[in-house]
Amino acid sequence: MKPAIMTLAFTISTFSVSAFAAGDAAAGQAKSGVCAACHGSDGIATIPGYPNLKGQNEQYLVSAMKAYKNQERKSQLAAIMQPQAMMLSDQDIENLAAYYAGL
Repeated sequence: MKPAIMTLAFTISTFSVSAFAAGDAAAGQAKSGVCAACHGSDGIATIPGYPNLKGQNEQYLVSAMKAYKNQERKSQLAAIMQPQAMMLSDQDIENLAAYYAGL
């Protein structure tokens, strides 16, 4: 029984890592122009109270952007972020996350 559990845990962890490793940082950089208006060209926010994206955890960025896209986030910035996120494909989100995580 234990080997089966270990195999299942390995399979799940491998899938989880690969699910968030699919982003192309170069494609994310090419798409980041709109983000730069608020989050800075270097990923350091230009507007007080806005989050820095530089070096942020890639998995967190994907999760946050998808939550905005699906209108699951209701924060003060949701009115700004939801329309932006809705214009992005899931691949765009992964690419942007890879780019900002890698800065």
